[in-house]
Amino acid sequence: MTTEQAPGSGAAPGRPGSDLGRRAALRRQQLGLTREEVATRAAASPGYVQYVEEHTAEPDIGFLLRLAHALDTTVADLTGGTADLPEGLGKAAAHPEVLVLGPAECRELLSTHGIGRVAVTIGDTPAVFPVNYTVVDDVIAYRTHADSGPATAAGHEAALEVDHIDDAFSQGWSVLAVGPAEVVTGFYESRRFEEQAYSAPWVGGGRYQWIAIRPTRLSGRRIRVPGAPTPPTGSTEADA
Repeated sequence: MTTEQAPGSGAAPGRPGSDLGRRAALRRQQLGLTREEVATRAAASPGYVQYVEEHTAEPDIGFLLRLAHALDTTVADLTGGTADLPEGLGKAAAHPEVLVLGPAECRELLSTHGIGRVAVTIGDTPAVFPVNYTVVDDVIAYRTHADSGPATAAGHEAALEVDHIDDAFSQGWSVLAVGPAEVVTGFYESRRFEEQAYSAPWVGGGRYQWIAIRPTRLSGRRIRVPGAPTPPTGSTEADA
């Protein structure tokens, strides 16, 4: 794609607010600039600046350098080169709304799979472990080593937390599922989880023990910023 490729030029659009586009739009808004002003600074057309903000664009390094200069930032910040940092570095929004989520919306956000954090107690010490999880018929399950930290949840009340953080707009949601955890020993139930698991554990093989959490309580909250786009609820995948 050239730096001046615009909508309708044949590039397939992505979801509104790609990572690059969201960062660029947020920075422009922080500086109080219009797209026309950014376009003038970056020696580009306003239409292309809009396209970069709203679609999945792949501008060349020349445009990225000019855009970063126009927005008084760096290419690394615009392209996510500083993304290997904890989420939530953005400042709080001016007028956030805190919404309590009902069980139905909590289930929807849990979806069918993703990355969650399971809280356990090992001896007298609390611990939290990231896990790949899958949801089958409202049962949350994850694979791990039989002698690993996440496996110690079995036989106890366990909590699994899932969230989505939108740093660009200082908003997001979290869902907490609480219920008894148990080792899955039945052949058919284990096979059902295997068949419906979206991904193998990110950390590699050797994790064959399924732990199932049957939630008795679901709760969640959403922090929403009026006027900001609603972030996607799609999950990602991992395991410890």
